[in-house]
Amino acid sequence: MPATIETIDFHGQPALALTTQAGARAVVSLFGAQVLSWIPAGGQERLYLSPAAVYDGSTAIRGGIPVCFPQFAGLGKLPKHGILRTRPWVVDEQRTGDDYALVTLRFTETDDSWAVWPQNFVAELTVVVEGERLDVELEVENTGHAPFAFTAALHTYLRVKEVETARLEGLYGHDYRDAADHDRIKRDSGDVLVVEDETDRVYHDVKRPLLLRDGARSLGINTDGFPDVVVWNPWEERCAALADMPANGFRHMLCVEAAAARQRIELDAGESWVGRQSLIAL
Repeated sequence: MPATIETIDFHGQPALALTTQAGARAVVSLFGAQVLSWIPAGGQERLYLSPAAVYDGSTAIRGGIPVCFPQFAGLGKLPKHGILRTRPWVVDEQRTGDDYALVTLRFTETDDSWAVWPQNFVAELTVVVEGERLDVELEVENTGHAPFAFTAALHTYLRVKEVETARLEGLYGHDYRDAADHDRIKRDSGDVLVVEDETDRVYHDVKRPLLLRDGARSLGINTDGFPDVVVWNPWEERCAALADMPANGFRHMLCVEAAAARQRIELDAGESWVGRQSLIAL
């Protein structure tokens, strides 16, 4: 079967289903331009999507890969994680080849977004699925006449069999801001990161690839353009407080996010910025 891209209904929301000739699959929602599913060729689901997620067209969908822009988390005066994950995007491009499927979704400022963040901009999210690889790229263009600054992230929820036995490698020696401990700046001194409690860290200036070991499965995580890596798991108490997460949901997910969080990215009028996260099933 050749690669295909189909428009589907996903819990009442319009989405695109990408399938490659080798059998790799992904689902991308037009609401928020959010990747909701990724299954590598011959593999199993690699993204965590909460079974209690809400699909009402106004609430952020819990799981997958939400787009955070122009603000990451609560680092500013805008709504948490910005404005793009709760707004409809339009399909800008669809393309398939012998071994890949690609879609680009586009968001241009609206009266609604201007009321929250008065800037002229275009955001494009490109998703490419091929074989054992998923590439997600966010491009932001300043289409106005004055500079603006932003923080951003691809808030990737990775599915793990049991978070306490997962091992994240590649962060040794990096400084991080520990939001679970009064935003203290610390240095990672362990060979691997093991999640055994609430974890909410922003690692700074991460340039090397990461490796997530999850039982017999491994996942390579590469970023480009995003200087920071966020590692998040709400653990038991905070998970129980999330209405759109099952009580044990924290056990089966680990967020490893490509982010620009520590320092804002500044764009002059007419300038563009691109950040990418690549996931490779090993």
